[in-house]
Amino acid sequence: MEFGTIIEQVGEIVDVVGVVAIVIGVVYATVDAALRGLRRRGPVYTRFRRVLGRAILLGLELLVAADIIKTVAVTPTLESVVVLGIIVLIRTFLSFSLELEITGRWPWQKRVVDEEDVARADTARPAPSESGV
Repeated sequence: MEFGTIIEQVGEIVDVVGVVAIVIGVVYATVDAALRGLRRRGPVYTRFRRVLGRAILLGLELLVAADIIKTVAVTPTLESVVVLGIIVLIRTFLSFSLELEITGRWPWQKRVVDEEDVARADTARPAPSESGV
């Protein structure tokens, strides 16, 4: 079996994994939202959007990786590199947009730590021992 063929197949497998990640994320987000809606536990819509957005982000990252792998597998031509560049730009824009929708900030912005986060972090840490060890 030729190296290029193996790499092409690896790219196809990563493509499938990306699609499966999105499908599983959609199913999980839907089931989670339905159960939360029935139990009336917390904000259903915002959690649904966050979980679904994260699944789509993961799937997009895998699909971009698959496109890069497949482009490298064949002899890169100017046309294939330009097409790959356009695909990566579109998917990067989608990823940034989804990140903004999910977290309310751009990926390069620092997370704002509020008092509740500090309190949760403090309670999660074990108390220091009196011996100082």
